[in-house]
Amino acid sequence: CPPLGLETLKITDFQLHASTAKRYGLGAHRGRLNIQAGVNENDFYDGAWCAGRNDPYQWIEVDARRLTKFTGVITQGRNSLWSSNWVTSYRVLVSNDSHAWTAVRNESGDVIFEGNSEKEIPVLNMLPVPLVARYIRINPRSWFEEGSICMRLEILGCPLPDPNNYYHRRNEMTTTDNLDFKHHNYKEMRQLMKTVNKMCPNITRIYNIGKSNQGLKLYAVEISDNPGEHEVGEPEFRYIAGAHGNEVLGRELILLLMQFMCQEYLAGNPRIVHLIKDTRIHLLPSVNPDGYDKAYKAGSELGGWSLGRWTQDGIDINNNFPDLNSLLWESEDQKKSKRKVPNHHIPIPDWYLSENATVAVETRAIIAWMEKIPFVLGGNLQGGELVVAYPYDMVRSMWKTQDYTPTPDDHVFRWLAYSYASTHRLMTDARRRACHTEDFQKEDGTVNGASWHTVAGSINDFSYLHTNCFELSIYVGCDKYPHESELPEEWENNRESLIVFMEQVHRGIKGIVKDVHGKGIPNAVISVEGVNHDIRTG
Repeated sequence: CPPLGLETLKITDFQLHASTAKRYGLGAHRGRLNIQAGVNENDFYDGAWCAGRNDPYQWIEVDARRLTKFTGVITQGRNSLWSSNWVTSYRVLVSNDSHAWTAVRNESGDVIFEGNSEKEIPVLNMLPVPLVARYIRINPRSWFEEGSICMRLEILGCPLPDPNNYYHRRNEMTTTDNLDFKHHNYKEMRQLMKTVNKMCPNITRIYNIGKSNQGLKLYAVEISDNPGEHEVGEPEFRYIAGAHGNEVLGRELILLLMQFMCQEYLAGNPRIVHLIKDTRIHLLPSVNPDGYDKAYKAGSELGGWSLGRWTQDGIDINNNFPDLNSLLWESEDQKKSKRKVPNHHIPIPDWYLSENATVAVETRAIIAWMEKIPFVLGGNLQGGELVVAYPYDMVRSMWKTQDYTPTPDDHVFRWLAYSYASTHRLMTDARRRACHTEDFQKEDGTVNGASWHTVAGSINDFSYLHTNCFELSIYVGCDKYPHESELPEEWENNRESLIVFMEQVHRGIKGIVKDVHGKGIPNAVISVEGVNHDIRTG
């Protein structure tokens, strides 16, 4: 059975109850698998449910709100930098009225399930036989001796059909799109691309931009009316996903998007036909296939928060790009500085290009791709949050870790971010519960990267300062690796935004710079008054 949805927030805070809680920030509503604590751990947003007392009579319970066949329990300890708390064994009880409880038993009595031995790795226990009930309760029996009773959990269960209950039927999200809703490993991803290419040979092309550390090719699909060639005046767009291998929803959304666009093109959907004729679209679903492989092997619920995030050699691709921000800002601050740095197309520093720089092969492949194709707009899909982040991602003032740091094109970036967030089914929903600790409602589901948390060498900042391409980070869901059964709903949540964001590539002014003989001039600098960031012709 699939997860009930403690991690995906399908189970609301009102469905979680506990015997006691240490304080509000460690209440039952925080006892969700993979929930992350805030920077200040003593606030409302802490990293687990923690009981108010340490005795064997504590419990946390989930009200499934309907009869459910419970099949298993997944537990984790408390997410915390400073303290170590986890439950080492527990009992499981079920009930239909939350008053009379029946413990899960075997021949020798109540089953005591083995819990966790550290705080982050999820541990799955299947019930000896599935049990049908409405409520399920976890009763910790022992815990790490130097800590206290704290846990995060997910429950596996199949809701039983309830023909009388209109409420549940209404809440079940379905999709009418006939797409392949499943998690695709490397081979299956490759196969799916071939299928799309076979269905739509005239508008698609498969190519690769390089190889991963383990030698897997980084495949991309191009969708355009003349695949394989850049047409003058036709903008180039890119979506990439999976820079963190364990954030897999973006990868599946891109695979769904290529199927959808091919089907709609064949069906003659004017909106999609128009987009494909006037745009050259590049879709790169898996930038870090080695990391994905690790996450895929652990599966949807058991990878924890970071298994497979990094490349094979331990690099975080997202901020592995050259830090051009510092070069630009230093040159701006020192008016008389020897090295004048241009305000755009800043060259990559020599040290970064040297053999022994700590740069992933995947990162180098993306840079070569960015330099080769004249992209003007891009989105990188990430996971674990629900927000669109726009550059800069690095704070300008040395002493801060969070500070709003706008680019000269701030108003354009804010619009681009809003175009995605506002058309997403949940991102700007004011009633939505925050994924972990941050509530992005006040900025309509968007955030300036640096005002959230600073990083140097992000793909967005690099793209903006080294190429003509405006790139944003799109965080597509609270759960980095949702269960297969969630994919149709996640597709519905994101489908309109994915298309609207691509359509934004046609905003603004475009044209050609020619010489007196009418020949195009490459590398001509174009400045806009009042915007201290130029661009160049292709």
